[in-house]
Amino acid sequence: MLTVQDLVKRFSSVVAVNGVTFTVNAGEIFGLLGPNGAGKTTTIRMILHILEPDGGSILYNGSPFTEATRNVLGYLPEERGLYKKSRVMDTLVYFGELRGLTRTAARERAHLWLKRLELSGQENRKVEEFSKGNQQKIQFIASVLHDPSLIILDEPFSGLDPVNQLLFKDILLDMKQDGKAIILSTHQMDQAERLSDTLCLINRGAVVLGGAVRDVKQRYGKNTLHVEFDGDGGFMEHLPGVQRTLLYERSAELELETGAMTRTVIDAINPRVELRKVELLEPSLHSIFLQVVGDPADGQGEAAQ
Repeated sequence: MLTVQDLVKRFSSVVAVNGVTFTVNAGEIFGLLGPNGAGKTTTIRMILHILEPDGGSILYNGSPFTEATRNVLGYLPEERGLYKKSRVMDTLVYFGELRGLTRTAARERAHLWLKRLELSGQENRKVEEFSKGNQQKIQFIASVLHDPSLIILDEPFSGLDPVNQLLFKDILLDMKQDGKAIILSTHQMDQAERLSDTLCLINRGAVVLGGAVRDVKQRYGKNTLHVEFDGDGGFMEHLPGVQRTLLYERSAELELETGAMTRTVIDAINPRVELRKVELLEPSLHSIFLQVVGDPADGQGEAAQ
């Protein structure tokens, strides 16, 4: 459906996007990932034709984008783009008409979406009266009201509580089943890992990792201990045989050194905390992200590959 080939964008002496290539297929959720300043937003703006690329091509179903194909796109920006003093229904109808819907069709679709996102009966409230999470819902409706085939979502879970994150996840999976192509740009690696079929990791303007999520995880081996525990796990950052530790409140990912014995590492942990679960698995996408891009705090990371 969408083919991005050798995309380049320069700003003065800075190359913001340098040869980015990827494909997004119908019925697929595609994770566009990378740290701040990596080039994700610039890439999205070129797909949307907000910016013109300095090199490369962007094709939809094998052909360049035209004015006639603009309405196949739906875009949820990270920044709020709503008119705060406007009423919800007026806002949604306005955006629907901009995308070619009649006023009647826009109102009918808006009612259906508001019901699905648990906002029925609030059509006449002003946007500014809603919480950040509910404004995100309204903005999402505005981005998909015209039933686009290609949907670009920039941090769609921002401001949502866990219940509404689950609601959004179900909606995205339903849209995928309906054959939509979805680009998910997010800093939340756990969400990207759960939802994405394929991914493209950009760093410093270039693609450093890409492919099916399952293939990417397998590429990094099955050498990570996932540990859940009660107690103070701070000592795990200095365990022999562990080359990288991601420590959370009551869990940890321990990337083992080559040749390290799993049993030895577990025996070192067991007396110091109450273990609830231990699994030897592939590394999480978050762990791979830090390994490839590096932790901003230490400036580490692999070279582009």
